[in-house]
Amino acid sequence: MTPYLESILFRFEGVKELGDRTFQQIPSDEAFRWTPDSEPNCIGVLVQHLHGNMLSRWTDFLTSDGNKEWRDRDGEFTFRPERTREDYLRLWEEGWKLTLDTIAGLGPEDLEKTVTVRGQPMTVIDALHRQLSHYSYHVGQIVVLAKIQKSAEWETLSIARGKSKYYVPTKKD
Repeated sequence: MTPYLESILFRFEGVKELGDRTFQQIPSDEAFRWTPDSEPNCIGVLVQHLHGNMLSRWTDFLTSDGNKEWRDRDGEFTFRPERTREDYLRLWEEGWKLTLDTIAGLGPEDLEKTVTVRGQPMTVIDALHRQLSHYSYHVGQIVVLAKIQKSAEWETLSIARGKSKYYVPTKKD
């Protein structure tokens, strides 16, 4: 694996870890259904969307368009009240397994290959960056929704406010 592939895989794993650590703080089904008002997506809907996107993008990544005909993107944004926290976590893990396994399986010869997403050609490197930013965006939304719910009980996922001078980075930071 090249330094670039190691780095990008590490960054994808870091985004997943933010979500994992967030889910540890919201143990109820209700936390996955909550929205501050009627407009935003709840955490569960964001997980459904990430799952659908991941399955579509990473299935046959190098050989087919990243937007599969079988994907129901609009359906990903439909709230499903019958789903539980466990259902959402299963979707989360399934999507991330495919994502991380696909990236880990790439070789240096794949990086400059061309793939397509919605008919738009791009290099594998560009596609990786595209997905990393997309997943980071939605995981950030998940974190904010959870943090609002937990309020003062929220345990920070990064350097605590007022503690920057005590922070000593590790190799992984």
